[in-house]
Amino acid sequence: MINEIRKDAETRMEKCVEVFKNHISKIRTGRASPNILDGIQVEYYGSATPLRQLANIVAEDSRTLAITVFDRSLGPAVEKAIMASDLGLNPSSAGTVIRVPLPALTEERRKDLIKVVRNEAEQGRVSVRNVRRDANEKVKVLLKDKEISEDEERRSQDDIQKMTDVFIKKIDAALADKEAELMEF
Repeated sequence: MINEIRKDAETRMEKCVEVFKNHISKIRTGRASPNILDGIQVEYYGSATPLRQLANIVAEDSRTLAITVFDRSLGPAVEKAIMASDLGLNPSSAGTVIRVPLPALTEERRKDLIKVVRNEAEQGRVSVRNVRRDANEKVKVLLKDKEISEDEERRSQDDIQKMTDVFIKKIDAALADKEAELMEF
């Protein structure tokens, strides 16, 4: 029973770290990355559809994204959706390809992005700690129902704490990498 609680907690903590990494991958650095456009929805036959399903997005060079729309009639709608997003990007159409140049980041903007990344990291740490709390409560219930001894409960809580420390270190490492990436010129 304790092993199941431990495995469940480990799986959930791993998901917390993955969600954090996914969130910060969308935060723009100086490089062009197709992930930047992940949140954009395009009006397609009356419904909002993710841009990824309607077009091929590639990084043409370090400062430019190239979008090849599958249906040519969607070109203007894709441009409008990118301009309407809060990314501050201005796409330009060149025949069948839409190019999205990424402006250089200013020092002030980089510091703002670092604050956003640190906030995301704190959210990740809190979610990992919530998983720890849930696992510890399950262990306490087992102790209360006399399914485990007090020694097993203490040992389990120590193991869960060690696991929590490992996952928080993973979040901190990803945060440090992203901060270094943001401060590159």
